[in-house]
Amino acid sequence: MFLFLSLPSILFAASCAMMALAGYNPPVLAPLIFPVLSMNGFGGICLTFTSLTLTNMFGNLRSTFLALMIGSYASSAVTFPAIKVIYDAGVSFVTIMLSWSSLACLIFLNCLINWPKEFFSAPEETNHMCKKIKPSGPALDQNVTGDLQQKAPPAQTIPFCHSFCSPIFLWSLVTMGMSQLRIIFYMAAMNKMLEFQVTGKEHASKELKEKTDSIVSFYSSIFGVLQLLCVFSCPFIGYAMDWRMKECVDGPIDRNTDGPSGEKSRQKPKKLRNRKIQKLTNAMRAFVYINLLLVGFGITCMIHSLHLQFLTFILHTLVRGFMHSACGGLYAAVYPSNHFGTLTGLQSLISAVFALLQQPLFKAVVVPLHGDPFWVNLGLLLFSLVGFFLPIYLFYFRRQVFQKMKDRKTELAFGAHIKLHEDNATTNGALSKDTMA
Repeated sequence: MFLFLSLPSILFAASCAMMALAGYNPPVLAPLIFPVLSMNGFGGICLTFTSLTLTNMFGNLRSTFLALMIGSYASSAVTFPAIKVIYDAGVSFVTIMLSWSSLACLIFLNCLINWPKEFFSAPEETNHMCKKIKPSGPALDQNVTGDLQQKAPPAQTIPFCHSFCSPIFLWSLVTMGMSQLRIIFYMAAMNKMLEFQVTGKEHASKELKEKTDSIVSFYSSIFGVLQLLCVFSCPFIGYAMDWRMKECVDGPIDRNTDGPSGEKSRQKPKKLRNRKIQKLTNAMRAFVYINLLLVGFGITCMIHSLHLQFLTFILHTLVRGFMHSACGGLYAAVYPSNHFGTLTGLQSLISAVFALLQQPLFKAVVVPLHGDPFWVNLGLLLFSLVGFFLPIYLFYFRRQVFQKMKDRKTELAFGAHIKLHEDNATTNGALSKDTMA
């Protein structure tokens, strides 16, 4: 864990320092920009994805903290207007980049002091790997202050190809690719959309052009500031993913007990839930909410009203943060923790490649449609309905899991009944032999 966090932080700090170096003599050192930006992007994205494993420390609130971290990552774009203000105030580019490099060195210091060398295990995997036993006998002679943890035999590992080829991951790729295309296209074409709403035509007079530029600049500034909303709104979708997880157990549930089967309750029995079923239920509801927001966003984009665009900005920000948070929470809930980073990275890569379609869509708005984005927005609105297939499949998969658990419980009950019948027959046979003797 230390290596996977320290190396990206070093790359990020070095890239910022090299940007500052290139700023001393840009004509000569300009060839450094491409490798420096590659180091900056690679270090930053590795640092982000590796940091997400920290959420395994928070147990039943894992998805909430995961959403908070993704929200802070999504809202980081708001730092660029702040950097621009600092630069306009007279602070040199070299000073800004050296300061940023110093802050990146603090990340390395944090890794050196606080982060362990091993990965954080998911709470469910920790429960399966260890079981508590009370100290007794020779254990009393050892330095024991509480319950001992005895490692159970290692469980059979799930191959990565099973996780990658699972329908849940494939449907999440479709959903994330669609949402990324929708979100990035709006960010790329937002100025053109606002211009068309002000002028109503492709070419405008000089006076109207100046007025349009002023209005578009104002709305763009509002849109940039609203990106900070991600860090405040994302925990809500994380809370939806963690809904009632404290009331869940891993094993089969007996309604007459206050825990898994076999644990008698001394207090008033609670309504317990199966952990896997509850995870699927929460993920299904979260994606339904997000897709409804995405459809609402697509509708407001098509309405020619400048004042309504404030609502469009808010919906865009919510969908942008919620979709990544819900997808990360789904992967953390369904797949093993050692697959989380790889699946998240693949999903981000495939979604980014699919989002490149925004370039031909933008050209279609500018050239054939003469600045009118209505038909492109209508097509993307219809395409966004594909996102509902993921919660539909989660509903179907949840029913399958529930039916398998129900069948297994019936088989166990039937097997216990047969065993009891055999034990009674054996006892009766032994008593008959004793009587005859």
